[in-house]
Amino acid sequence: MSADSPATETRTYGGWRRARALGMFGLGFGQTMAVLAALTVSLITVSVSPAGLLMVGPICLVIIVGNVAQWDGVSLAQALVQRLRWATGATRGHTSYRGGVMSAEEHAWQLPGVLAPTVLLSAEDGHGGTYGVVWHRRLGTMTVTLRCAAQSTWLADSEAATAWVSNWGGWLAGLGHVPIVRWVAVTVDTAADSGTRLADYITGRLAPDGPAAAVRVLEQLVAAAPQAAADVQTNVSITFDPAASPARPRSLQECLTEVDRALPGLQDGLAGCGLTVLGRATATQIAGIVRHSFDPTSRGDVTRLLSADPEAAAQLLDWNNAGPVAAQEHTDRYEHDGATSVTWAWHEAPRQPVTHHVLARLLAPGDHPKRVTLLYRPMTAAQAAGEVERQVNAAQFRSAYRRARKLDPTARDIADHEQAAQAAREEALGAGVGLISLWVTTTVLDPADLGRAVAEVESRAETCKVRLRRLWRSQAAGFAVTLPTGICPPVLAQQWPH
Repeated sequence: MSADSPATETRTYGGWRRARALGMFGLGFGQTMAVLAALTVSLITVSVSPAGLLMVGPICLVIIVGNVAQWDGVSLAQALVQRLRWATGATRGHTSYRGGVMSAEEHAWQLPGVLAPTVLLSAEDGHGGTYGVVWHRRLGTMTVTLRCAAQSTWLADSEAATAWVSNWGGWLAGLGHVPIVRWVAVTVDTAADSGTRLADYITGRLAPDGPAAAVRVLEQLVAAAPQAAADVQTNVSITFDPAASPARPRSLQECLTEVDRALPGLQDGLAGCGLTVLGRATATQIAGIVRHSFDPTSRGDVTRLLSADPEAAAQLLDWNNAGPVAAQEHTDRYEHDGATSVTWAWHEAPRQPVTHHVLARLLAPGDHPKRVTLLYRPMTAAQAAGEVERQVNAAQFRSAYRRARKLDPTARDIADHEQAAQAAREEALGAGVGLISLWVTTTVLDPADLGRAVAEVESRAETCKVRLRRLWRSQAAGFAVTLPTGICPPVLAQQWPH
């Protein structure tokens, strides 16, 4: 991320770009190789047996058209494969979930979809307390969530906000020097306040013989509180890969020890980023977040239980009952326990430099529960150097390819080449490099409100200069990304069989 300070002293930030592989026709490296292979096979077939082209030609034509024909960055082949996988999964019942008492299967109490391999552990912090760790048994990763209170930039002067952004950039850059950190997810969860805390506070302090008029005013205040206030939770979830540690831990306890060893430095580093770390989320608190995300009507009860009686909450809230009783994934939405959610992914970042509060409108509370997650995957110093050089080489190749075809370079190609070169220069001077993505989930209780909720999120994204894409046929996985469970779809796509 780069920053500049114009004469107006309004600091702006930019420098991000979409990674582009080396390829022709705007394709990636793998797609280019597939097209070239199809062309080569066609030419060889014609030279050996022209009649054989009648058999080989259509196959090669399908491969070429499937990769070259694109819409909004998605090739025809990718779209067809996704539709085929969805149809196959829906036929086999993979888009439906019935858990708990609704299912008699062995794994009836597991969470649905990509959350099934996760297990919630409780680890000691060395100070007499405990914190929750979400262990992904298939990937071997462990995720710890830090409960934070974000300081509003609207109430801070520009110098303080600039310092927070600078420290945050330094914190992200430092992740590349912590080998066991795989990715970091910052989630802002907003919803209308349930009013339970205010109701409990006032009910316990009402005088039995108090004036009737005063009691009525207080009761009206409690009743109107959910519409007048918002519940905002900010969580920073850090996902570790203990296997990448030089200590090479073997047992589960040794893995937890490695995670606990790396946490204090990362936790303390957030203090200068405009965040107040309230503590590490306990296993019960993580289960509570997942519970009220699947069932928004339980948000008030979960909040009251966690604050009033943590011991009772630990007995009632665990990983077995954190998930939904029933869930159904559709192509455009995800239904779970009487609620309906829609999830988007970041399709395009702002093209121009932006101010530090560019996402304020998207993060602000709305009429419906909403979770916004910023997912950051850091690269090590060696990986960063190799990646920026590949991006520069790819940009140079595209420029050379257009010159060879006697085509004038487009404005976007020129800007992309300049950004790739700038990223390489900044990395050479010590800047960190990482992959970043944004995920947004909104939830409604009444399906009739879904259209308004979708329009509200997309409108907020436009004002933030962010382009979102609805996750067609991937709603369940996108929903899981915005939970503090350490789910990263690009990594799962690489590890899991298709």
